[in-house]
Amino acid sequence: MRAKTFDRKFDAGLRVADQLEIGKARRVGTNPKRVNVDFPAWMVDSLDREARRMGVTRQSLIKLWLADRLAHPVSAGKR
Repeated sequence: MRAKTFDRKFDAGLRVADQLEIGKARRVGTNPKRVNVDFPAWMVDSLDREARRMGVTRQSLIKLWLADRLAHPVSAGKR
């Protein structure tokens, strides 16, 4: 089915789910990209303690905290 036909059916409220290959669906921008960051030893120790407390890995903890900060940035002028 061509994209225009698909769009027209979707916009008309017709069933189009059977035309999709859900198993091949992917979210855009979710491919991992490696980043190296050097932390002082005291910070790694603190991260490890907090990760153990939360029952997650250090990497997961860092991802959680960064995602939270990026989703809720601190406004300029508020510190």
